[in-house]
Amino acid sequence: MIIGVPKEIKNNENRVALTPAGVSEMKKHGHTVYVQSTAGLGSGFSDDEYANAGAVVIGTIEEVYAIAEMIIKVKEPIASEYPLIKKDQLLFTYFHFASSEPLTHAMIEKGAVCLAYETVEKADRSLPLLVPMSEVAGRMAIQQGAKYLEKPLKGRGILLGGVPGVPPAKVLVLGGGIVGTQAAKMAAGLGAQVTIMDLSLPRLRYLDDIMPANVNTEMSNHYNITKAIATADLIVGAVLIPGAKAPHLITRDMLKLMRPGTVVVDVAVDQGGCIETCTPTTHENPTFIIDDIVHYCVANMPGAVPYTSTLALTNATLPYAVQLANKGWEKACNENEELKKGLNIANGKILYKGVAEAWNLPFNEELVLANA
Repeated sequence: MIIGVPKEIKNNENRVALTPAGVSEMKKHGHTVYVQSTAGLGSGFSDDEYANAGAVVIGTIEEVYAIAEMIIKVKEPIASEYPLIKKDQLLFTYFHFASSEPLTHAMIEKGAVCLAYETVEKADRSLPLLVPMSEVAGRMAIQQGAKYLEKPLKGRGILLGGVPGVPPAKVLVLGGGIVGTQAAKMAAGLGAQVTIMDLSLPRLRYLDDIMPANVNTEMSNHYNITKAIATADLIVGAVLIPGAKAPHLITRDMLKLMRPGTVVVDVAVDQGGCIETCTPTTHENPTFIIDDIVHYCVANMPGAVPYTSTLALTNATLPYAVQLANKGWEKACNENEELKKGLNIANGKILYKGVAEAWNLPFNEELVLANA
């Protein structure tokens, strides 16, 4: 198969979808890999490293899309890329369709085959291609939240861990999944007083067992959230419904219950956000203020630490990418239920229920895999 790796052009996105080691693995299986020049520089990989691994390094994004049967990316295509996508071209990347109606319609109209990292799902309901970036984003949420609590950045002027004789900051984490767990661990490690909320009592029992003493668990409901946000200094939104919009756990009206300078970090913003006032921002302009509350809503948080993120992501995606390249997407999805669940759009049809429901579009429950 001919595989293309374009340079990411989303604002301040420095990750790359395939490392030189990944190129070498693809070459071992007999595939041809075209990598756009400088695609890996942001993650610390030079064109020479790709060439030495067996890739063909070419100059423009247009050339990559024109020649490739399968495009491997990190983030969803942006508007300038839509015209480059060919009918029946396989795109393997994060899509988050439920947060972008224009992207959804564009991929339907292009007739592309869209296999989304975020909905590839194992039998135990875990999301293997979302986990590594969720781990990074959860830890970064605390790193960024601690920074924006500083007074020059319009925060409350609180040191997350406090000092002897001065109490630490209070951190509220909404959601006890991968993001929430990593956020709570980081905040606890810095000495904050942490509360983590979730709807699942078994999950709360598990978290209660593994977390240090400065982490409390609490059932997630409107009453408890309303009470907790009144004294929280940093709030992390870490709610995920795979492939669908996140619910708004904190509404615009609830901001008035918070103290001025409180920081909210909505990691779920790429799925619509679990805080109503959060809209996607970039690393270039990461925050905005509404009702004296600092909002940090960067949709590609792991892009700020691209070396770590790229290695973590490609460790997870490469085995699936090899299957797709070796077998073609239809046979690979027919033989691997995990990959099949990653199919969001193909043949101009929506194949993932959460995406169809997000935009009130027809859902095609069954896909005929013609070449399976």
